[in-house]
Amino acid sequence: MTEKKAKYITTTLPYVNDEPHIGHALEFIQADTLARYWRLMGHEVFFNTGTDEHGQKIAQKADAEGTDRQAYVDFFAERFKTLKDTLSLSNDAFIRTSSDAHKKAAQELWKRCDAKGDIYKKSYTGWYCVGCELFYTEKELDENKCCLIHKKPAEQVEEENYFFKLSKYADALVEYYRKENSIVPEWQQRWAIDFVQGGLEDLSISRQKSRMDWGVPVPGDDEHVMYVWFDALTNYISTLGWPNEGGNFEKFWAEGETLQLGGKDQVRFQSIIWQAMLMSANIKPTDSVYYHGFINSGGQKMSKSLGNVISPYALVEKYGTEATRYILLRHVHPFDDSDLTWEKMDEWYTANLVNGLGNVTARIMKMSETHLEPEDFPLLDPATLDVPDMISFQPAMDHVWSLIQRLDERITQTEPFKLIKTDEAAAKLIIGELRLELLHIGRLLLPSMPETSAIIRAAVRANKKPENLFSRLEK
Repeated sequence: MTEKKAKYITTTLPYVNDEPHIGHALEFIQADTLARYWRLMGHEVFFNTGTDEHGQKIAQKADAEGTDRQAYVDFFAERFKTLKDTLSLSNDAFIRTSSDAHKKAAQELWKRCDAKGDIYKKSYTGWYCVGCELFYTEKELDENKCCLIHKKPAEQVEEENYFFKLSKYADALVEYYRKENSIVPEWQQRWAIDFVQGGLEDLSISRQKSRMDWGVPVPGDDEHVMYVWFDALTNYISTLGWPNEGGNFEKFWAEGETLQLGGKDQVRFQSIIWQAMLMSANIKPTDSVYYHGFINSGGQKMSKSLGNVISPYALVEKYGTEATRYILLRHVHPFDDSDLTWEKMDEWYTANLVNGLGNVTARIMKMSETHLEPEDFPLLDPATLDVPDMISFQPAMDHVWSLIQRLDERITQTEPFKLIKTDEAAAKLIIGELRLELLHIGRLLLPSMPETSAIIRAAVRANKKPENLFSRLEK
């Protein structure tokens, strides 16, 4: 049997200028589900997440609150780190861009791009959005010179900065995008090709310390710090121990298969800037970047200013970790924007978990505990059971719930709890088959709802009805 390739998966790093929100939870849970799925399929997996901790927005917020900047990012980094337990994440690393090891990696990447002749210094006047921490051309802003993402006026800034020769890599980037699944979904792949072919400008990659000093120092120039995106993107390899090119970097990046997850507004950063930086440093580009949509509330995009942001901690407090994972994997579209409200989530919880999976599990295991022995109708080795491709999160979850519905319908049609009185052998056969199908469902849920999967599989093996798999919400 051929050895399966090692798999590397990473989320983007949340920017620690505020509390975690539901969009972060979505990306973390999607990545965790894929990591668990690949492990189940026999791959060695490295799953990375962490926090992005430099830049102007953080410096301004910390200064406005009169807080030491390192203390400020320490506080919010911990808020994100605790999501590992809250959301049952199985990440292997939590990288912080303020760590010494990461700073050294970012400086080494700078040196390699510089040695390639891809970094130069020049004076520049441009339109700068603090929210994006990015310079824009006039054609990329609206008629009022506002950023299209943050809807706030960009500042006209004139200063001398270091630039990265992004334009040099236009042809190489388009060639890279044309590889199958380099960008998922396909419409984002087309957008990236059109954007690059429309003309790339070189990228400002430093800020003068006199204007913004919270960042990684530029090698050999004490008057500049790195542009936050140049610094932050390096995390995808610094977490693997790079610039040491052996060990985890060799196994999971150089020789393994790599996948990055990100929001749909991240194409410019993850699939253009980052891939060009890798090319410049003679490092293999990411194999695939997957972009998810955003979550809206009541038809409006969630935002702190509208006060409609949902906290992952609030979700878990109300529904529990497993139900939160279910809601975000099944009821949020993999690529398009989705609308979530508390009313909808209450309905899904009750209909699909309490009255769906919970009820079916309780009915089958009650009949099995009453009428069967654990050794009756030997259970298949779980290794023989197929698991659907979990990268298509909604279809995979829909498939599992179609099996749950089928079990429910079979119980209604055959009524083994009645049949047992007139044809014990036939009823026991039906109950045994139902129990086996429930075990199959438990295995299918392992990547997406690991604790629920463990409860169901343990119940089937012990031939005992589990207690309170899902309970009704308190009004």
